[in-house]
Amino acid sequence: MAMDPVLSMIGLSAKAGKVKSGEFAVEQAVKGGKAYMVIVAEDASENSKKAYQNMCDFYEVPIFFYGDKETLGTSCGKEFRASVAIMDENLAKAVADKLSASGR
Repeated sequence: MAMDPVLSMIGLSAKAGKVKSGEFAVEQAVKGGKAYMVIVAEDASENSKKAYQNMCDFYEVPIFFYGDKETLGTSCGKEFRASVAIMDENLAKAVADKLSASGR
């Protein structure tokens, strides 16, 4: 099975210590102006998706919906994660490039 390039970039970002995952940490990163991008699992609840969308719109942080909680969590070395924030501008750009290449 080929490794998903988007999840690979998230994994790389996590290894570099540039990822916050989980609801509270992601919210702190966005509100603190430290998040360059937020990725929310497609199987997150509609309420969660809407809350993240509103927060990211307000703070002008790009948001993407990708993968599921299990693969998002696994990609950053955790169990289930409904959301991750990328804390590095260059890594966020690289993830965005992979997302657009995957047709997102």
